[in-house]
Amino acid sequence: MSLPSSITTRLQYQHKSLLDLIEGLTDEQVRQKIIAGKWSIFENIVHLQTYQHVFIYRVKEILKGVNPQFDRYSAENDPYFSINCNKSTREAMQDLLSQRKDMAMEINNISDEDLLKSGTHPVFGQMKLHQWLNFFLLHEAHHLFTIFKLTAELKKKQ
Repeated sequence: MSLPSSITTRLQYQHKSLLDLIEGLTDEQVRQKIIAGKWSIFENIVHLQTYQHVFIYRVKEILKGVNPQFDRYSAENDPYFSINCNKSTREAMQDLLSQRKDMAMEINNISDEDLLKSGTHPVFGQMKLHQWLNFFLLHEAHHLFTIFKLTAELKKKQ
C-alpha cells in the first residue's frame, strides 16, 4: 500500500494555511484570550507545534514494528507545551514549519511495508501508520479551523 496523495499533499501543505490565517495580526492579538476558558490563537499554534514533535516520536516508535501503546496526549500535562508558550509566535511557527518539512520528507520515503505497521491509541485502538497520519492531519485541521474561528471573532471585535 502506498501513501495516498490525500495524505502526502496535506502533510506537505495543510499547515501552511496557518500563515494566511494569522496574516496581519499582531503578536498581542495572537496571544489574546478571545473566548474565556479557551485557548488563544497562540496556544493553538503552540499545541500544533508541540504535538508535532510528539507525533514524530510516535511514528519512530511505530516504525520499530512492535505495536507500541500510546497514552492519550494532553497539552496540559506536557511540560514542553508550557515551555513553548514562552516562545514568540515567530519561533513557534518557524519550529512547526521546519519540523514539518523534515517530517514530510521522511514520511514520503517510508516503505509500503512500513505503512502497515501499527501503534495503539487509547481511544481509537490499533491503527496502521497511514491511519495515524490521517488522525494527525485531521487533528491539525480541527485546530486550524479553531484558529480560523478565533481570528474571525477577533476581527469582529475591532
